[in-house]
Amino acid sequence: MRNCFIPIAISLALLGAPAAARATPPRHAEIIYELLRDGKAVAQIVDRFEHDAATYKLDETWKGDGLYALLGKAERSSRGTVGPGGLRPLEFEDRRTGRATARATFDWKAKTLTLQYRGEPEKRPLPEDAQDKLSFAYAFAFDVPGGKPVTVHATDGRGVATYVYQAAGRERLKTPAGDFEALKLVKRKDGPGDNGTEIWLAADRGYLPIRILVTEKDGTRIDQVATRLDAR
Repeated sequence: MRNCFIPIAISLALLGAPAAARATPPRHAEIIYELLRDGKAVAQIVDRFEHDAATYKLDETWKGDGLYALLGKAERSSRGTVGPGGLRPLEFEDRRTGRATARATFDWKAKTLTLQYRGEPEKRPLPEDAQDKLSFAYAFAFDVPGGKPVTVHATDGRGVATYVYQAAGRERLKTPAGDFEALKLVKRKDGPGDNGTEIWLAADRGYLPIRILVTEKDGTRIDQVATRLDAR
């Protein structure tokens, strides 16, 4: 399974997984991340998230460091609504230097997902738990996972992948952006060739995502760590 965060000292204090809970993250947040590949900085990622309890918008920009800057930049955006079930995307775009733009449109009334990446638009059934590959990490901030696994169908505009995440307790996480009480989520592997993914959500900052670690099947570690978090 392709992981949604690819081309995209922790002190432990394990306390156990909380029960599922509704949450209200800050209405405005800017998170700057450093992207590391096996400990070497390769890019800076900037997320800007806003919501008014009825609608949301989320923008993300990737810019390479050093030689990686020659690859250009990537921009992703997600727009949608906020309801009792959390985030419901309506539109998603993924724009990258040298590549066609990928788009996804969510029609919740008709339960139809429309994907477009080159060629003609493709219509598919829209799962009730559908997210895009930008919104889904923030969706956890509105519906915090508890003891039961959480399934997400996430689209990048080209296809749809299914992920199952499980809460794995709380840790005191040390990052360049500060120290946070964090809820750790772990993606279930579907086989020995599947990438491993761990996500840390800042429990003391509205469960915003502050670290995402992907371990590829060859052992390569892709680590997205917050270096600054401004939330209000």
